[in-house]
Amino acid sequence: MPLQSIAAAFQRHFGHEPLLVRAPGRVNLIGEHTDYNGGFVLPAAIDKEIYFAVALNGSTTARLHSYDLDESYTTEIANIQRDDTQWANYLKGVVAQFQKLGIEVPGFDCMFGGNIPIGAGLSSSAAVECGLGFALNELLGTNINRMDLAKMGQQAEHEYAGVRSGLMDQFASLFGRPGNVVRLDCRSLDYEYFPFSTEACHIVLCNSGVKHALASSEYNTRREECEQGVAILQKHYPHLSIKTLRDVTREQVETHRTELGDVVYRRCRYVVEENARVESACNHLLQGDLRAFGQDMYGSHAGLRDDYEVSCRELDTLVDTAKALPGVFGARMMGGGFGGCTINLVAVDQVDSFVEAMTQAYQDKLQLTLETYKTTIVGGVEAVAGEMVK
Repeated sequence: MPLQSIAAAFQRHFGHEPLLVRAPGRVNLIGEHTDYNGGFVLPAAIDKEIYFAVALNGSTTARLHSYDLDESYTTEIANIQRDDTQWANYLKGVVAQFQKLGIEVPGFDCMFGGNIPIGAGLSSSAAVECGLGFALNELLGTNINRMDLAKMGQQAEHEYAGVRSGLMDQFASLFGRPGNVVRLDCRSLDYEYFPFSTEACHIVLCNSGVKHALASSEYNTRREECEQGVAILQKHYPHLSIKTLRDVTREQVETHRTELGDVVYRRCRYVVEENARVESACNHLLQGDLRAFGQDMYGSHAGLRDDYEVSCRELDTLVDTAKALPGVFGARMMGGGFGGCTINLVAVDQVDSFVEAMTQAYQDKLQLTLETYKTTIVGGVEAVAGEMVK
């Protein structure tokens, strides 16, 4: 078990007993690029996780170690700032959020590692932020609630990684519940759990294996394009409280199509339609109608491909291939785009043949090797008792 290895390595490296924490990655069944537009998302925490061993060390220094990279990094807590060691930036960003709240963070030792594939769009960075935030909250007894820990992780991502992510990734890592997906209203931060039975279907992820260089810059560009749309619509509806695209109707977007311009119009149309798909999909879950849920997934992918323009040849090939296979309820690209994974809902008795067929087709069509992950929905970030890992 990776946590056992990390616990043992911590004691060898630092020489004392740590607090052990597991922080899951996430999938998002539907609701992509809606979170920073104040909309709905439908994520779940999964059994691809980052494991932490953390302890206070009685000094003024943070001693950080990446188990997977076998790299160490040391910094004075009083002098936390971004630099070129990207993996350490995520951790330092979390420390900075505690300091912003006026909490004095003493020196600590931290070792972390896990089995979330990097670059697959499963939110390894959010798991890192939330795992350390949770651990420090426990060790310092600061009693920060989970929603505030999620916001602190998000701010760390903004300020220290330079990615203006929404709240979904951190929220899903902290609020996951076994056997459930959770719909988050990113405007009000209300949330509701929906049962997701893994007896009827399994979640299988297909990793395109590509991470196009466009991803981060285009993500920020999409945010700006949505903000442009909001600014234009605000001028026409000053009496309405339009703050994000969540506050906008499809009719309003259509009415001002010309002024919005083709690109911003399509970005806005996608977000408004995707919010409606999340609500529709949740109703299908309550009715146990996975086929109808899957149709919303296909609609989501088409919108991401054509209107939001964040898909790529590899993702489109994976979704088109999956759609034609037996036992597949739905499939779509997941995450920021330009690479990463597709998420597929597959009948339990068809999972093995699905993986085999997808792997062969990806090789035949694109001459690329496909990695697949069968995932289980798990609970959110938690401390793990030492005896559980022995």
